[in-house]
Amino acid sequence: MDKLNNIEQVTYAILQTSRFFTQRVEKQVNVAMTLRNWMIGYYIVEYEQGGEDRAAYGNKILETIASGLKQKGLKGMGETNLKLFRQFYSTYPQIRQTLSDNFSSFNFPDKISQMVSGESKELNKKEAPLTAQLVNNLSFSHFIELFKADSDLKRRFYELECIKNNWGVRELKRAMNSLLFERTGLSKNKKSLIVEKESKEAEIKPEDVFRNPYILEFLNLEERVVYSESDLEQSIIDHLQHFLLELGRGFCFEARQKRITFDNTHYRIDLVFYHRILKCHVLIDLKIGEFTHADAGQMNVYLNYYKENEIQKGDNPPVGIILCAGKNESLVKYATTGLTQKVFVSKYMINLPSEKELENIIKEEQQKLL
Repeated sequence: MDKLNNIEQVTYAILQTSRFFTQRVEKQVNVAMTLRNWMIGYYIVEYEQGGEDRAAYGNKILETIASGLKQKGLKGMGETNLKLFRQFYSTYPQIRQTLSDNFSSFNFPDKISQMVSGESKELNKKEAPLTAQLVNNLSFSHFIELFKADSDLKRRFYELECIKNNWGVRELKRAMNSLLFERTGLSKNKKSLIVEKESKEAEIKPEDVFRNPYILEFLNLEERVVYSESDLEQSIIDHLQHFLLELGRGFCFEARQKRITFDNTHYRIDLVFYHRILKCHVLIDLKIGEFTHADAGQMNVYLNYYKENEIQKGDNPPVGIILCAGKNESLVKYATTGLTQKVFVSKYMINLPSEKELENIIKEEQQKLL
C-alpha cells in the first residue's frame, strides 16, 4: 500500500513539473512570436514604406512580399497577416523599447540589433514597464482585438484590464463587444479613470466601479416571463466566475441568501460580496421586474443593519446594488436621494444587445451626468 502511495505521489509530482515547464515554454514561444510579428511590421513600415503609415496608392508591397515568402516555404505570411503585422507596429511603436532593453537576452543577430537600435525615433521610457507587461502577458491574438479600439484611451483601458484580470482573448472580446469601457466610470473623466487605474494609491469611489447595465448573457436564461428571482440567483451562482468578471475587479463572493432578523422576523439578502479595493460590503438585491420605491427602502434597511452589525475595523460603509430588469430614472432619483447609505440601481440584460442599443443606453447615462 505504501509503495502504491509513493508511486502516486511521484506520478503527481512529475505531472505538475511537466505542466509547469510546458507552460513556461509556451509563454516563451508566445513572446517570441509576438516580437517576431512586430519586427516584420517594423521592416514593412520603416524599410519598404519609408516610414509612411501606408504604402502609396497602387503599390503592391505586401502582395509582393507575401508571394516571395510563400516561394521560400514560410507559412502564415499571407497578405492579410502582413497587414496585421504592419498595424501592430504602427499601433505599438513603443515595443521597440522592450526590444532595445533586452537585446542581450533575445540574442539577436548583429544585423537585426543594428537596425532596431539605430532607429532615430524618440522612445517614451515611462511606458516601458507597461509595454513589457503587455508583451509578456498578452498573445498576438489579444493585440488583434486591441487594434479594434477606436481611440488610444479606450485601448489603454482594455490593456490595463487584460493585465490586471489576466483575461484570455475570449474575455477581452466579450468586454469590448459589451462596451465595457463605456459602461465603466461614466461619472468621471475617462482620462482621470485611466490615471487612477495605473496608480495603486489612487482613491477609487463606488461610482467608478459599478456599471449600468450589467450584461448577463452567460446565464443562458429564457425570456423573462419564465423565470423567477430564485432562478436568476441560482443561475448567477452556477456561473459565478462569469458574474464576477462582469462585476469587475475586486469583488469577492461572501454569501447568498444572507439572513438578518428583527424580532423573530427573518429577511434575506440575495447576494453579499466584499470589495477588497473599496474595502466595503456590497449587497445585491435581485428583481426580475421594474424597480419600485419599496426596493430602495428595503435595501436601505439591509445597509443600516450591515453598518451596525457586520462592519469590521477598517471597513467603509456598505454599498447596495438593486439589480432589476427595468427602471424609471425619475423614480430612482426620488427613491434614492437622501438615503443614509449609497444605493445604486442598475439594469441587467440577459441577452447581449446590439451595439446601437448599448450606445443608446450609454448616451442616456451620460446625459444624467451633464
